[in-house]
Amino acid sequence: MKKQIVEDLEVMESSGNVFADLELPDADKLKIKSGLAIEINRAIRRLQLTQSEAAKRMGISQPKVSALMRGEFSNVSERKLMDCLNRLGYDIEIKVKPTAAATGHLMLAMA
Repeated sequence: MKKQIVEDLEVMESSGNVFADLELPDADKLKIKSGLAIEINRAIRRLQLTQSEAAKRMGISQPKVSALMRGEFSNVSERKLMDCLNRLGYDIEIKVKPTAAATGHLMLAMA
């Protein structure tokens, strides 16, 4: 990462994954889960659903919907988040391709 000093503050260029920049464990998974949670929030707003309506449609409790809308997704699996998006009318594509680097990474692309 590139570092520079701006107005007496050390600033680093992001890697594109804030979770990795913060050196959190499972940064790739956290990035994917956060992207899915953001899309769930967008879908709920787009469909103009209440949290109770969204909960019923997604097959989860209203408190879990509330937590997701506040960005709390650590106790929800990627699979469950994808299931919630499916129930809100989203298709999900997972693309697998070889990488040029010795180790691969996980990435979520939103349309």
